[in-house]
Amino acid sequence: QVQLVESGGGLVQAGGSLRLSCAASGGRLFSNNIMGWFRHAPGQEREFVAAISRSGGGTVYTDSVKGRFTISRDNAKNMLYLQMDSLKPEDTAVYCCAASVRLGSYILTLGSDYNYWGQGTQVTVSS
Repeated sequence: QVQLVESGGGLVQAGGSLRLSCAASGGRLFSNNIMGWFRHAPGQEREFVAAISRSGGGTVYTDSVKGRFTISRDNAKNMLYLQMDSLKPEDTAVYCCAASVRLGSYILTLGSDYNYWGQGTQVTVSS
């Protein structure tokens, strides 16, 4: 059973930055998992933010965060990161990391593609 724990959320002003971390434990090999970040804002449906391939060589982002967010991973440390720059009030949400054990080589963007989820960390961006 994979356990995921996020950290790094907080309150920042518009234009500021935050770096989210996701620590994985209890699984077989962290490098086997495609990893992703999702967010859930108040009154809205959960949405995909970013995903990264097993090796870290491939990434994909939702259009609204392209050029501002960077997803990365350190397989030796079982860690996933999301660097968020130029934050906007619209980015306010609970951010969750997720792990997929699917064997395919595609970078996954659907919540249903992921098997394990963290509890989330709150990101609040003030205007």
